[in-house]
Amino acid sequence: MDILKTLDKMNAAFGPSGCEEEIAAVIAKMAKPYCDEITTDVMGNLICRKKGPGKKIMFAAHMDSIGMMVTHIEKEGQLRVGKIGWIPEKEVVGTPVRFANGVKGVVHCNEMEDEGKVKPEDLYVDIGAKSAEEAMTHVRPGDMCVYDTRSAMAMNNCIISSYTDNRSGCCVLLMTMELLKKAKAVNDLYFVFTTQEEVGLRGGKTAAFGVAPDYGIAVDVTGADDIPKSTHGCSSSTGKGAAIKVKDSSVICSPAVNRILVELAEKKKIAYQMDVLTAGGTDAGPMHVNMDGVLTSGISIPCKFCHCPQEIVSADDMDACAKLCAAFAEYKF
Repeated sequence: MDILKTLDKMNAAFGPSGCEEEIAAVIAKMAKPYCDEITTDVMGNLICRKKGPGKKIMFAAHMDSIGMMVTHIEKEGQLRVGKIGWIPEKEVVGTPVRFANGVKGVVHCNEMEDEGKVKPEDLYVDIGAKSAEEAMTHVRPGDMCVYDTRSAMAMNNCIISSYTDNRSGCCVLLMTMELLKKAKAVNDLYFVFTTQEEVGLRGGKTAAFGVAPDYGIAVDVTGADDIPKSTHGCSSSTGKGAAIKVKDSSVICSPAVNRILVELAEKKKIAYQMDVLTAGGTDAGPMHVNMDGVLTSGISIPCKFCHCPQEIVSADDMDACAKLCAAFAEYKF
């Protein structure tokens, strides 16, 4: 699978939390050759099933992205916005954005002496309108926008792209499905592309209830420690392999599942590291407490500059994650 082309197709689709229909349609088209059935639930989760006789395994990667929603239009035509998910305010000033209807603009902030102290309420989007009336012919309060920095680039075997959180995880699930295409199914596999993860792990909760898996694996990005003056809030680094999740703020992962993942990685010579994250969460959170509990872990992709307009992940790490997912999918419990 061509990672750059796949990410570009995903990033061309509109898909902030709560508006995932377009990205879901793109992924469904790419997933169709690799699965037996594709369904969508009430929350908009895209569920791709590859039937098998063994345990029911749910692989979850959220397809929604962060974004901003218009809350008010100033008389001069600028759009005040609220955050959809967590956004690093000082990093987005000057970033181009686009709306679902194709309207484009740029993020800026109130004039201030220290732009390092930008607060959410200081942000606005300028679409070139000269008045509120003119702006209202293009957008209205409640409309969402996303970063318009979508072309993925490769440099030193790394991928530089917007929304690698978590389009890279979605890509890993597609890569996993591709690896398993010709294999005889061992387990009953559900590749679930979830909604509204960025605003509280919401889609993963309903998807886990509907699928009721025996085992759950969340595929998402995690923090990368290989940056200057790191405060070491994470344990993994880009380029060192698939990060097997131990904990984050949403989950303490199953030691039994992690023993299997480590065993498979070592047996199949898949590069791996352990993922200890002091903050943040993934769909592993709602999965592991579903019904009477699910044996759950995560296979993570270390990511630099998470939620910024451009993020960095390693293509080698993505490949390792896909291979480890495929190995777990074929594990005979």
